Amino acid sequence: MGGRTVAVFTGELDVTADAVIVELHRRGVPVFRCDPAAFPAEMTLGARFGAGWTGHLRVGRRVLDVADVACAWWRRPTPITVPAEVPESQWVRREAVAGLRGVLAVLPWLNHPEDIRAAEHKPLQLATAARVGFAVPETVLTNDPDQARAFVEAYAPVIYKPLTCGVLDGGRVIYAGPVDPAALDDAVRVTAHLFQRQVPKAYEVRATVVDGRIFAARIDALSERGRQDWRSDYRNLRYTADRLPNDVADKARHYLRLLRLRFAALDFVITPGGEYVFLEANPNGQWAWIEDETGMPIADAIADALEGVAR
Repeated sequence: MGGRTVAVFTGELDVTADAVIVELHRRGVPVFRCDPAAFPAEMTLGARFGAGWTGHLRVGRRVLDVADVACAWWRRPTPITVPAEVPESQWVRREAVAGLRGVLAVLPWLNHPEDIRAAEHKPLQLATAARVGFAVPETVLTNDPDQARAFVEAYAPVIYKPLTCGVLDGGRVIYAGPVDPAALDDAVRVTAHLFQRQVPKAYEVRATVVDGRIFAARIDALSERGRQDWRSDYRNLRYTADRLPNDVADKARHYLRLLRLRFAALDFVITPGGEYVFLEANPNGQWAWIEDETGMPIADAIADALEGVAR
């Protein structure tokens, strides 16, 4: 590897990636953008191993030389699919995923896709946060209604948080919210549920970390719904560029090092007493709206990281 091209793997509509690609183009850095979902129907892969891996990805007339990749960015790609009418379609899909992602695995990455996958697990996030010294709320992960009820009784008030993005069939979204003990019936057995002690909140902070550089935004919710989960009411939020205390910043950088990440978006509740309480960390989190609201140069920092420029 060691070339100049930045490879960006994401879906067709990704304004967050667009902002970084525009900056890279401004700098004259060559960019190859594609969606892995194009493979194998619309993308051709050809790779060969000798002293190392060489080869290419071809999408239409555009070609990526894998040996010319300076850094790759796994943003928000669409999953590879194979039409059901293709013979042995599930096997074909598994082979396509293993082949393409296997070759991509040898590229130099901002965050390696396998490290992203591991760091998305909330139990690992909480364990790592505690390891670096962050305060972490008491939490239970269960599908046992008796354990859920016992936790609520011990730590009320308690909130429920989805383990994934929370988008249901039909587009409805589940946000973090308070738990009514009376609602904890046998339906809890249907799947895993994460319950967490509700932390007294003065405000929240989203800290975007890029190669050790930290862009912290204070988020003040101006509605009751937003105070429960600011993602549920973007129209009633106020943003202010902020600065993490030095000890919190050091712990944030340590957190990323332990999970082999160069980029992550960390969320904190700040209590009325000023304590930073870790909630979660997204290894592929959104940030473009934070930049728009605060003017912090996050796109420039990610472009630096992809280009290999130290600041």
